[in-house]
Amino acid sequence: MTTSAVPLGRRPKDLRRKAETARLFEEAAATTSETERERIHEEIVLLNIEVARTLASRFRNRGVPLEDLEQVALLTLVRIVPKFDASKDRDFLAYAVPSIRGDLKRYFRDFGWMVRPPRRVQEIQSEVVAAHQRARESGEPASPEKIAEQLDLKPSEVQAALMADGCFQPLSLDVPVSPDHGRGSLGDTLSDDDPSGERAAEARAMLTPLMRELSERDRRILHLRFAEDCTQQEIADQLGVTQMQVSRLLSRILGTLREGIGELDPTAV
Repeated sequence: MTTSAVPLGRRPKDLRRKAETARLFEEAAATTSETERERIHEEIVLLNIEVARTLASRFRNRGVPLEDLEQVALLTLVRIVPKFDASKDRDFLAYAVPSIRGDLKRYFRDFGWMVRPPRRVQEIQSEVVAAHQRARESGEPASPEKIAEQLDLKPSEVQAALMADGCFQPLSLDVPVSPDHGRGSLGDTLSDDDPSGERAAEARAMLTPLMRELSERDRRILHLRFAEDCTQQEIADQLGVTQMQVSRLLSRILGTLREGIGELDPTAV
């Protein structure tokens, strides 16, 4: 097993840090000088900075800058060092790791959303996505109904949570709507009637996870209608269907998108 594969806290340097941290806490408990105790606490923080940064790095590439994550982890480390009671538990790492990890998760919950879904969706989103990913990897059914049964949730809650996947870091608006129509992007399918651009930007971000759920055909229809400004009859000619069928397809697709946005933010529709 390589050194990098050894769990945090079990590498030789981690064991040395653990022993040194325990020694410093003993010194801090023995001194009667508040100034000296603060100095020792600062030394403990410096000694365990790598632990905080390692924990922060495990949350990288999720739409939040690594610098922000490290700042949260380090602030937590500074906060908990004076609170640690070495007389009750000599393993500072067992106390620090859950505290730092918990603050990182709360930071994501409160500040990591590019588009903020309802609180309930925020609370269950990571659990639902994890269950969905496990089901797909094992080849088991990954339907909202099946996941809802496993997690004791409502299917509508699971669906909303799955749709919220991507709200941390939405796809670029330059992503083509369809591989066969590279000139049209996701942003091209939306108008920009709002002079401030704020509502349009929010709508585009909210549409990102919803667009992923559409079939290739549905995305092509949206591209033809809103990117290439084709009439319903022109779309019908390209698809080999009637104009009436195109009208019904557009109504269904737009209805699906509106319903999805309503699940993410009931105030948006």
